[in-house]
Amino acid sequence: MTITIAIAGKGGTGKTTLAALLVRYLTRKDGHTVLAIDADPSTNLNLALGLPLSKTVGDIREELLNEAQSGAVATGVARQDYLNYQLRLSIEEGDEVDLLAMGRPEGPGCYCPVNHMLRQIVDGLGTHYDYVVIDNEAGMEHLSRRTTRDVDLLLVVTDPTIRGAKAAQGILTLARELDINVKQTALVVNRVVDDELTEPLWEAIEEMEVELAGTIPADPNVNEFDAWGRPLIELGEDSPAAVAIHQLLEQYVE
Repeated sequence: MTITIAIAGKGGTGKTTLAALLVRYLTRKDGHTVLAIDADPSTNLNLALGLPLSKTVGDIREELLNEAQSGAVATGVARQDYLNYQLRLSIEEGDEVDLLAMGRPEGPGCYCPVNHMLRQIVDGLGTHYDYVVIDNEAGMEHLSRRTTRDVDLLLVVTDPTIRGAKAAQGILTLARELDINVKQTALVVNRVVDDELTEPLWEAIEEMEVELAGTIPADPNVNEFDAWGRPLIELGEDSPAAVAIHQLLEQYVE
């Protein structure tokens, strides 16, 4: 059975870092197969995973719409089969993880039939992996637009600031309002200095009425890897952030 883990939070809180280190943990834990889905239009999860990026789902959707409008889609080829073929070609295959990037949001035009087929295909792809890890955009709307998959674990990320906590509260509220089946939700506080949270931040967290999964320390190793463009998935075992995420995930991932 495939386990789906989604990560959400406002921009700049370290969602992609958490996603990459989550993949690192899963692939090193009994060699699990992982499909990483980059659902953020900025599409930089591939850099954190050390993978190239040639085409996104958004590119495929635009190409299909343009071809349909011009009559260039090959006759005798079912549109869903064509989409399925193109999506499989767009998956970047790595030694430890495969990556599918969602890319840009919809432009002008009618996308409803295409998006419906894409949801079915993406959900079907995920069943071939032990885990699906979704690095979300700041909001959660695309989960209801682009996939019908249930979310086993939603990790909402914030930095150790009141602004970050308020943004996390908004994401939690949105996730509860959307038509998404989230089985378990937890909060992660990233880039914590000296393992300390201020009293106002603790109060803000308590108001969220969500389980605090744990904190991730500010890690100079992460900063160095980012500065040199090195994949975060290659962080050493002594990385404080990697160690913290390992301990955090042991609570939730069997």
